[in-house]
Amino acid sequence: MRGGDGLFEVEPVEKKQPQDRPAAVDKRFRAFDPHQVLLLPPSLDDWLPQDHLARFVADLVDEVLDLGPVLADYTEKRGYPPYDPRLMLRLLIYGYTTGVRSSRAIERKCADDVAFRFLAADQAPDFRSISRFRRRHLDALAGLFTQLLHLAQRLGMVKMGRGALDGTKLEASASKHKAMSYGHLVDKEERIKAEIATLEAIAAALLAAAEATYTAEDQRFGADGKDTDLPAELDRREKRLAKLQAARAQIEAETADKARAHAEEKERRRQERAGADDAQAVTDAGEAAAAKSRPKPKAQANFTDPDSRIMKNGDGAFIQAYNAQAVVDAEHQVITAADVTTNASDALNYTTMLDQCAANTGAHPKQALVDASYCSQTNLEAARERQAPTDRKAEGLPGSTGWPVGGRCRRAG
Repeated sequence: MRGGDGLFEVEPVEKKQPQDRPAAVDKRFRAFDPHQVLLLPPSLDDWLPQDHLARFVADLVDEVLDLGPVLADYTEKRGYPPYDPRLMLRLLIYGYTTGVRSSRAIERKCADDVAFRFLAADQAPDFRSISRFRRRHLDALAGLFTQLLHLAQRLGMVKMGRGALDGTKLEASASKHKAMSYGHLVDKEERIKAEIATLEAIAAALLAAAEATYTAEDQRFGADGKDTDLPAELDRREKRLAKLQAARAQIEAETADKARAHAEEKERRRQERAGADDAQAVTDAGEAAAAKSRPKPKAQANFTDPDSRIMKNGDGAFIQAYNAQAVVDAEHQVITAADVTTNASDALNYTTMLDQCAANTGAHPKQALVDASYCSQTNLEAARERQAPTDRKAEGLPGSTGWPVGGRCRRAG
């Protein structure tokens, strides 16, 4: 700078327009003021187009669904008012419909997503409130989804003409290396019992010697001693033994339940063929089978997630997982039945899933599409017994009601 009022002199530089860029014109732009203050708050109704899915969900919750089972759970008038159940149901149904199932993700969406803010009326429940609401009303929520299925039927979206059943393996939050087979459990339990017996003998000798020392010291110094603590090694092994025994009991109970269910179903079918109806005989057959059942040596239990099982996934790898099942109506791909099971084989879920489908919709699918993983003699007999009389003689064609009957299992394309 010149004039002596600067630290050093700088020659002025002339600003030049870049040669490859045209000169600016006097262009008018739309008004943009990030700090504009609104005199009146904006209307939430203006945030979404009229045909948006969020509007359909809002109308569904407010006008169609029977929320009585949810509201009946609120019996205490005292306390801070909770969020309106309609608000929470709007968020959960829309979130599940659009693939947002995490409570934390729904909380973030209530601030970032216009549709969620519209459904929540610009409120923002935290993830704990959303999660607690879901856990508190699990049974009622299942009933609401059944109501939605019935609504789809009334709208003609579920025809029950042709349904497709399939399953997929869902990986559990547990390592397969934390699992142990029944045979290994028995061997390990016996070894630990022997180790505990040895440690107890050593501990008894130590306690006897300590007792003699304490008695002598009490006589000399006065009775002011402490009880001897349980040796840490013995305590650790006893806790391991308790876990092993719990896992063994779980495997034995599951084996007995499966044997009981299989024997009861077998006796029930025998009575149906004979035209009899003896409920006590069915119960007795189940109890006898359960008493005789013995787990297979390779039956496993996981210490991290006892409910999960080792299963083979679609890539042929063995993982700690669950088997998720779903029945879909072919008309509009509406799910008519869904469950998560511990049966590694799809064949064990055939009758239960189609029966659940019938319970939800009031009718069995006239034709069920399944792949070869559901093929078993038991399932073929179950389908044949449920098949209604029909005049259709074409090979492999189902009748007018009931389940399909086929001479062989073929993988669906």
